[in-house]
Amino acid sequence: MRSFVAAAVQFAVEPMNVKENLSRAEGWIDRCVKESGAHLVVLPESFTTGFTPVGGAEDLWDAVSEIPGPLTDQGVRWAREMGIYIVFPTYERGSQRGVVYNSAALIGPSGILGVYRKTHPFPTERLEGGGWTTPGYEPFCVETELGKIGIVICYDGDFPELARVTTLMGAEVICRPSAFMRTFDHWNITNLARAYDNHVYWIATNSVGRDASGAYFFGGSMIVHPSAMKLAQARASDEYVWARLEPDPIRRVFPNSSAEQWFDHVEDRNLRSYKGLLDQGRCPFEPARRIPYGR
Repeated sequence: MRSFVAAAVQFAVEPMNVKENLSRAEGWIDRCVKESGAHLVVLPESFTTGFTPVGGAEDLWDAVSEIPGPLTDQGVRWAREMGIYIVFPTYERGSQRGVVYNSAALIGPSGILGVYRKTHPFPTERLEGGGWTTPGYEPFCVETELGKIGIVICYDGDFPELARVTTLMGAEVICRPSAFMRTFDHWNITNLARAYDNHVYWIATNSVGRDASGAYFFGGSMIVHPSAMKLAQARASDEYVWARLEPDPIRRVFPNSSAEQWFDHVEDRNLRSYKGLLDQGRCPFEPARRIPYGR
């Protein structure tokens, strides 16, 4: 990994107005790159349409495109013209009408480098919960000239196992585009924990404004150091934040500290103690409603 500037760009999305949302994104990215010199820009989850579709899965399928396709073609143009990398989250049209993935493409100046499909759709987003998203099954990490970049999406960030396997693939930076509607405390603790669990830089971009469901996104996009220290944090408005990510960040327990770090959460795992980790299970306490995955 080399030293580079990463940015999180958050803005209000107009539900199902793909043309307007692409225009807003382009304007915000342009402003961000000119001011910060960002090399990597992370946009919010499903920014092309908003998180909750107006209508059902078939309406959403009609509104978006495959990847690569007309939507990500715009991201390719931005990345090429600005000489940057972009995490471009959008719903992705599947091969059959009504099959929609919640995806994020990693785009560089040379084009699309890979696509991640959200592996943990939120319960009400899943088809079993009356939602619209078909889950993916593959973790994601791609080597770029900046470093090794992984992607998880929103609810994915609640699952330590996914962040860990992404780290084991070599990720030095993990991006979490989100449309997060729970509390700021949940948002804050999961972002800091996943960065510290894995000693990775963590770039979490959240939406702001009103969702089609009637809920409101609170923003709070943040960039987190591998020590869990926040390098930047946004407010609850249309804006961007940025930070410089430096290679070799864990020689000290905390940045700018004299205390040397002598531990590595990834190497120090006692693998023999994890028997049953991949077994199915459930919390011993009952939620108000259970929405199991289709098996």
